[in-house]
Amino acid sequence: MDTSSVGAGRLAWLGEFSRYQWTVFLVAWLGWALDATDFGLFSIVLRPALTELLGGQPTVAELGKVGGYLSMVGLLGWAFGGFLFGVIADYIGRVRTLALSIVVFSVFTACQGFAENALQLGIFRFLGGLGTGAEIVVGIPLVAEAFAENHRAKVLGVMMTGGAFGSIIGGQIFNLVGPYGWRWVFFVGIAPALLLLLIRRSMHEPPHFHAVRQRRQAARSASRSADSLQDAEFMRFVPVQLFTRENRFGTFVGLLFCVGTLLSIWTSNIWLPTIYSYMLQKDGITGAAAISYVGNGLMLWGIGGMFGYATFGFLADRFGRKRTIVFYNIGAIASGLVLYLALGSHEYYPYMLVVFGYFVFGDFSGHAIYLPELFPTHIRATALAFCNGTGRIITSFGPLVAGLLVVPFGSFNNAAAFMTCFAVLSIIAMMIGRETADDALPR
Repeated sequence: MDTSSVGAGRLAWLGEFSRYQWTVFLVAWLGWALDATDFGLFSIVLRPALTELLGGQPTVAELGKVGGYLSMVGLLGWAFGGFLFGVIADYIGRVRTLALSIVVFSVFTACQGFAENALQLGIFRFLGGLGTGAEIVVGIPLVAEAFAENHRAKVLGVMMTGGAFGSIIGGQIFNLVGPYGWRWVFFVGIAPALLLLLIRRSMHEPPHFHAVRQRRQAARSASRSADSLQDAEFMRFVPVQLFTRENRFGTFVGLLFCVGTLLSIWTSNIWLPTIYSYMLQKDGITGAAAISYVGNGLMLWGIGGMFGYATFGFLADRFGRKRTIVFYNIGAIASGLVLYLALGSHEYYPYMLVVFGYFVFGDFSGHAIYLPELFPTHIRATALAFCNGTGRIITSFGPLVAGLLVVPFGSFNNAAAFMTCFAVLSIIAMMIGRETADDALPR
């Protein structure tokens, strides 16, 4: 058998995509990668930034409290920004909304490098989060609709690898820029604005959204007819439609799914570098010597996530969306407990970071694949924004709670392990939700 022919046959589906589809994929992938880079860099420089801004040698309790608040306001910005821009995207289009969100994200991420105290850092963190939250909730429906008929789950899963590459990129940026100080790490945040050049030149709205725009125009100009009640429902304020009889159960399932995965990951995303630095400190690795360990550790975490994201779509097509999501959540809980509670030194940390990253990051491909399949086009971005945004409002307290639990729980490790177990909520969501693997993307 000609193995090269077999390999080419397995990849033949890649040749089905148009130039426009590849452009949409690239922009969404880069936007998500840069979002993840921002949050990864924030978690890496959190300790040195607060050490300077709090004026000396803050205690573990002070780091936990102030760092938790800063993490919370960033996630709240993400939540409110995602919901606001999600609604806008369902009205003016995905492409223009995406461009606007990138401007907001880039400018205020860079501004964090000018902060003179923790309050200013928190304000810039919130404003930058407005743009960050928009990019993924707009990018997901854009990709889903552009690839509605072409291997949608596989493409969305691979697109979500941008989140894992964000950790890799963040780790290497820290290795390069970190020695110059934490402020320069934030100044790198202006780079995403370069995406605007690609968006303005090569992108237009997908056919699914064009159909929605045409139906709205027709409904506005039509006189009373037998379809008037249906048109009136279609034209209702989009957020209200999330709670109609047709959509409210999907909204509940999507929200529960998001809350579980977000609580599971965000405590780790914020506190893992700090936990790792304390682990290294116990083994006598401190200061500048610890920078490469932490940076490379996050890179390994991202590599595990990259494979988790990429394989999710293939598994979801083979075994169904619900079974795949349950598999990833069980894996996140099990590997997280081993990472935080079973390891006493950094010797095996790099290996478990790969495994933990595979599950805890990879589960977010379910957000990109499963959630768009629950909602029709004209409310899809709003639904994604609501499920993710409301989930982030709830989970924004996760890193803060974990920071405050450090003292009663005895360590960051115990607090992070406890928060990781909230992935069980996503498992419950799949137990009551419907399977969508064999359904066409709703119009």
